[in-house]
Amino acid sequence: MLLLGIDTATRRVGVAIGNERGLLAAIELGGPASVGPPRHAEQLAPAIEFACQQADVSLAEITAVAVGVGPGMFTGLRVGVTTAKAMGLALGVPLVAIASLDLVAYPLRHADAGLIVPTIDARRREIYYALYRPVPGGVQRISEYLIGTPDELAADLSARGEDAVLCGDGVLRFRDEFIDHDCCQLAGPGHSTPDLTALIELAAARVARGQTEEAAAVVPMYLRQSDAELAKPGS
Repeated sequence: MLLLGIDTATRRVGVAIGNERGLLAAIELGGPASVGPPRHAEQLAPAIEFACQQADVSLAEITAVAVGVGPGMFTGLRVGVTTAKAMGLALGVPLVAIASLDLVAYPLRHADAGLIVPTIDARRREIYYALYRPVPGGVQRISEYLIGTPDELAADLSARGEDAVLCGDGVLRFRDEFIDHDCCQLAGPGHSTPDLTALIELAAARVARGQTEEAAAVVPMYLRQSDAELAKPGS
């Protein structure tokens, strides 16, 4: 088993090569601290080539492509998912589609809290998020994938009254909305983007179980219309 992993749901471009034993190579470009417009289209193909070089493998050896499907940035998701589908078709290998919020939550599966709440900046002063509980061996999602304002999420968590660990670039951007809530712990910049180790680990487990998809079945997870769609007459 040899996996190529791609996630472009946030400002960061993330690429990984790995197998059932873990990462062989990974590269991350950009992120919450970067300035200027994201450069997913320009950076993704060179990042894939560099990751293969560092892992000393060729694309012909890849047996499955794992991709984070969002929710997240519209342009980034289109670039990442389209590239993953094209590579799956070109290489004749299956895809594994994983929600990017799952990849933010998974590294905190050992957190001492009742809830894990990954967030991704949705712009327009909104965030994408979901609620998870730590369970043996991982995390279990207990809500739908949602979009809302930071205040709405903070009010929901306060009403629940459980200790929650918040992570992701949505929390980084709206830190002040959560910092004064006693139930909220902020995981910090180290947990701001979908985790590439998690992408390889979760994808490898799905491949082992035969839980793969044909390229045509993989689509980005959009929880709302894009700015361009909303600007169209009649929208």
